[in-house]
Parts: sequence; C-alpha cells; structure tokens
Amino acid sequence: MKILDWYIIRKFVTTYIFAIVALSLIIVVFDTSEKIDDFVEKNAPLHAIIFDYFGNSLPFFINTFSALFTFIAVIFFTSNMAGHTEIVAILSNGVSFNRFLRPYMIVSIAITIASVALSNFVIPNATASRYKFEERYVRRPFNNKEKNIHRQSSPGVLVYLESFNVRDQIGYKFSIEHIEDNRLLSKLSSSYAHWDTAIDKWKMHNYTLRIFGDSSEQISTGLSLDTALNVTGKEFSVRADKLVETMSYTELNEFIADLELQGSVAINDALIEKHKRIAYPMANFILTIIGVTVSSRKTRGGMGLNIGLGIALSFGYILFQRFSEMFVQGNVLTPAVALWIPNILFAIVAGYMYYTTPK
Repeated sequence: MKILDWYIIRKFVTTYIFAIVALSLIIVVFDTSEKIDDFVEKNAPLHAIIFDYFGNSLPFFINTFSALFTFIAVIFFTSNMAGHTEIVAILSNGVSFNRFLRPYMIVSIAITIASVALSNFVIPNATASRYKFEERYVRRPFNNKEKNIHRQSSPGVLVYLESFNVRDQIGYKFSIEHIEDNRLLSKLSSSYAHWDTAIDKWKMHNYTLRIFGDSSEQISTGLSLDTALNVTGKEFSVRADKLVETMSYTELNEFIADLELQGSVAINDALIEKHKRIAYPMANFILTIIGVTVSSRKTRGGMGLNIGLGIALSFGYILFQRFSEMFVQGNVLTPAVALWIPNILFAIVAGYMYYTTPK
C-alpha cells in the first residue's frame, strides 16, 4: 500500500460515510414525520422508536442504497480530483490507470463483502425486530384471515387447517393425511394444534389417528401428541410477502428446500430473495468502475455534469434490478437469470467505458 492508495481510500471511505450519514438523517426526518401520529396514538416508547425501529430500519436502508452511496461517493471525490488536475498529475508521473484503479477496487470489494454479510446474517434479524415494532405500534396487528388452508409438508403428506390464530399460535381443525399411489393410508386429525416455538413442533390436542388397511381400519385417540412437520407456525404468523426477508442465509436455504419438497409455487419469492442478496451487492463493484471512468476526466460541465450523469446511470441500474423481478413473477425468466441480467449488462457497460477511457 502506497501513499496514493491511502489517499484515495481515505477520500473514498470518508465521502461514502458522509453520504450514508446525510441520507440516514433525511430518512429519519421523513419517516418520523410520516409515522409520528401512529407513535403518539399507540404510545410507542422513545427507546423502542430509537432502537427497535430506527436502529433496525437504518441498516436495511443503508444496505439497500449502498450501491447508490458508493457511486455518488466515487463520482464526487473523483470529479473533485479531476477538477484540481490531480489525476493528470498522477498519470503523468508514470502511474498506470490500472494502478490508479487499485484502491477503488479494494474499497468496493470490501463494501460488497460487507453488504453480502449484512444481507444474509444481520439484516434479516433486524428486519424481524422492525416488523414486530411495526405490528405493535404502526400497523394493525397481523391477523391471518386465510381460511381452509392446505399445504403439502412433503410428497404424499398433506396438511389442512381451517384457520390460524396468530396471537395464540393455534391452528383449528388441524389434520394430516398420508397418501400414497392415490390411496389414503392414514389421517391424523385434531380439534386444534398449537405451534410450540420452543421445540418447533405442532402439539395436537384431542387427536384421532385413523390407519387404513386393505380391508380394515385402526382408530386411536389421545389428548396430546407432538408432531414435526415441514409446515411451521411461522409461515402463518407473518405477512406472506415479508416472511423470507426475516430469514438468515441458512434459514432461507432450509425454507427453499422445504418449498421444493412441497412443490409450492411460493418458491419463486424465496429464490428472488436468495439471489438478490448476492446480486444486488455486486452493484457496488460494477458502479465503482463506471463511476471512475465517468468522472476521471476533467470536463467543461465540471463536477455537476459528472454527478448528474452518474446519478442517472445508478438509478437506471437500480430500477433495472427491481424491474427484472417482474419477469420472474410472470414466469418469463428464472430467478437466477432475471436477478443477474442487470449485473451482466452493466458489467459489459463498465468494461466498455473502461476500455474507451483515455489512460
């Protein structure tokens, strides 16, 4: 690491942090003004607002817009260096453009790795805590209104419940059917089943087990029975569109495996969440290259032109990322292809801009 590396890294990191702090303050101000009535009406404690809500919201917003922060930081301080003819001096002293890029790559790779780690291991827990706060103080408490719920726990194992009470974690008129070769082998039914979060099992109450033979039927009853299924109470306790966002990397992979086993159509949402946790952070690296190539030349429009062009490119990239998810919902593309197309296309753009940049 040379003096030049530390000089650029320091500028990059300080500008990046400044952009994060500035936008975080804006988010806090606007979000507070929007939700202040809910906070007052429901008597939300100040410490809960600060730590449970904003303390868990800001990591999500910062990580979501990390690529934009990175791009703006690169555009801003690189344009400033170009405006003061620093880059011309650096290159004219025998430093190659590739060597000049090295500190940019070091910081962008570090930000990308940090973003991936946050997306998969930190933010899911923070998001779960934020949703709990919102359910209590902002939104109306979630009430699962779904009726006559059918799920496939595994091939040939069908689960049915008439309704689910989120507050008490109880599924009413709960039954499990085991079917093989279009033949009902057994049926376990109960008046209600309680999801026990301590052991991650269903506790069935007042149950009846019927086992069907070729020409006979065995019936047994009992007061309580613990049953392990791939279908969990958590699936019914969280808004469907928010469930995967609260899962860590390991939990998400296990959930996807369960959905594959069940043959559930909801697997697309889980796969989108899995791939975007890796694909979106890659934008930090790609936009850094584009940002340097755009702003390393001194232009007549000055810093304003570079920043304007940079913001337009970054927003186009981010919007393209979000738009690509629609192709998955329409069954046009697989989640892996749809989520990585923006990265591939903008990586090509970054390569072209790098190739054509005067060095």
